Order: sequence, then structure tokens, then C-alpha cells
Amino acid sequence: MFGITNRDCGAFIRGIVFCLLFAATSVAQDAYYPAEWGSWESADPATLGFDSEKLQAAVEFAKANENKETRDLAELIKAGFSREPFFSIIGPTKPREGSSGMIIRNGLIAAEWGDVDRVDMTFSVTKSYLSTVAGLAIDQGLIRDVHDPVRDYIRDGTFDLEHNRDISWHHLLQQTSDWSGELWGKPDWADRPVGSDESKWKDRELHEAGAHYKYNDVRVNLLAYCLTHLYRKPLPVVLREQIMDPIDASPSWRWHGYENSWVTIDGRQVQVVSGGGHWGGGMFISTRDHARFGLLFLRNGKWRGRQLISEDWIKAAQVPATARKDYGYMWWLNTDAERVKTAPASSYSAAGFGGNFIYVDPDNDLLIVLRWTPDLAGVVGKVLEAKVD
Repeated sequence: MFGITNRDCGAFIRGIVFCLLFAATSVAQDAYYPAEWGSWESADPATLGFDSEKLQAAVEFAKANENKETRDLAELIKAGFSREPFFSIIGPTKPREGSSGMIIRNGLIAAEWGDVDRVDMTFSVTKSYLSTVAGLAIDQGLIRDVHDPVRDYIRDGTFDLEHNRDISWHHLLQQTSDWSGELWGKPDWADRPVGSDESKWKDRELHEAGAHYKYNDVRVNLLAYCLTHLYRKPLPVVLREQIMDPIDASPSWRWHGYENSWVTIDGRQVQVVSGGGHWGGGMFISTRDHARFGLLFLRNGKWRGRQLISEDWIKAAQVPATARKDYGYMWWLNTDAERVKTAPASSYSAAGFGGNFIYVDPDNDLLIVLRWTPDLAGVVGKVLEAKVD
């Protein structure tokens, strides 16, 4: 009708597709990343799609809901876990100061408060760093398949017990291994024992690997132990070289183990780090360095055009465990929007004792880091209420 042939139509459509792909690629390439540590651009909240007054209200809500318990974290740990058999603090601790936080959209700081450069304990947020080190091992082929039995890699008797023989890396990452044993003087059954009858704690019910979820720091530390043997060097070195230095994190973060968590590898002593601060130790890090790590996940493992950890791993980390639908590979999921009802089901977070969070929201290109503010859902709800686009 208009003198356009089928060939012309095809060329026209291909041209449109090319332009769209080019635009998408250009946007991805133009995504903002902060420069070296200490440098991160801010923007007026209105330019990032927020109502400025409502966003400030969200910040004030976070400040008002700071953890009211003691800032002496050694005392706080004792208060939380001293009922456990074999409880003792065997790793370093550090008193904290006030709350802090960051709200980041499109990679730019919309709001921040408190001392965002202060290094603090972060408790079980450490687990998400640990799972990332496991993801690097998968990406590099050190682990052939996440469903491989760990005993194929670690042959020192740790998995010789019949009950432990079928435990895979997948099970350790999802906290569904139900590994039975003792590590660093802590039996698995003594961590967060279930029930009031202490006489039954030691003879707990044994579950098939993968069938039962149990949040258990002994088994998380077991993953760190196995990965240390796999890499044959300290995990903080792996994390620094492959993640933290490339994202220009500050040199102030530290990842600690316990006074007795040492192994001999290739004739030298190596400390195995812990996956949290349950008995002290774990990741000591600033709010801003948390934010860089969170932004890496928000950008699907890419940092300034370099894929530091594969998109496949980022996706795998968000697959719900069969035994617990709101838990992936040591990240908390918002499956069916149950954990944070006002947030997208695709959002997920790293979470630690006392109110430490890295909230990742790909749908809204939104990142929130909270320190010592336990009400994540409340803060996220307020931030999303402030969004106007």
C-alpha cells in the first residue's frame, strides 16, 4: 500500500530491534558505580524518583527505631546465646556506636545517616559474603557441581559418618545439611537447641540431607572450613582479591575467625573464618563497604563492565530451599512477599543479629543498608512509600 516490501519491513524491524538492544546496552554500560573508597556521588532525592519529605521521614523512622539493647556487643551476645551448652566467646568482639544507614537508587546516594565509615561487627550478614566465596569456587571450577557430595573434596574424615556422607555443597549453602559433629569445640546440637528439655538436646532427631532447614552456625562454619581447604588459603584473601578490591572497598574491613579455628594447609597455619558473630568473630565492616557489596548484587555481579561473579550464581543464590521457601544460598528471600509485605517478591537481603541488613531490590533499582535497626520491613515500607515513579 505504501510501497514497502516484506524485505523492507524485515529490515525496518531489525533496525528497531538493534536500536533497542543498543539502548539497553548503553544504559547498562552507563550504570553508575562509585569510584575509589571514600567517594560516592549523592543526588537530590527528587531526581531519583522520591518525595524528599517522605524519604526524610523514612530516615527519621530508621533513626528512631535503633536497637535499644546494650552497645557492648560481647554482653549482647551473652544475653542472646548463653543458654546454649558449650557457649563461650572465642572470637573478637567490638562495642558499637549509634545506628547508620544508606538508601541508594540508580547507584546514587539518596540518603545516608550516622557514621557510615565506622567499622562494626555485622554478625550473620557475614554468611552472604561466605556464600559469595562459594559462588566464586563454582564459577572457577574448584567445585564442579554444587550438588556434588562434599566428601568428594574434603577427605579428612569430616564427612565419613554415614549420616553425613550425602551432604552436598548445596545443602551446606541452604542450611539443610543437618551435619552431625563438632567443630571448634562446638557440637552441632548445642547451637540454638530446640525445646525446653535439655536432656534431649544431645540426642536430637537426625534428618536426611536437604529435608530439614536449621539455622546453625556450626554448619555454616563447616562450610568456611571446607572452602578454606578447597582454596588452600585464607578466605579473606580470596574475598579481597576477587571482590572487595575490584569494587574499590576500603581497606578497613576485617573477617575474623576464632582463637582455636586454625588448620594446617601445605605446611602452614591458616585461620578459618567464621560465618557470623555468634561466638565472636565474623565480618567487621563499614556501612559504605556493605553498600558496595550490595550494589554488586544489584548489578547482577558486574562492576564497571567486569563480571566479578556470574549472573548464574546470583540467580542460584535466590532459589528458595525446598525445606524453607524464604531462604536461598545464605540470603533471605522475600518469597510471596512474606518477609517484607510492601516490597517486591524478587527482593532479597542479608541479615544479621542486632539489626544489620543489606536489602537488594532489583525491581526498583534500590539498595538499603541498615546498621542496628531491627525493623527492616518498616524502613523498606517507608522508603517505598516515598517513591513517586
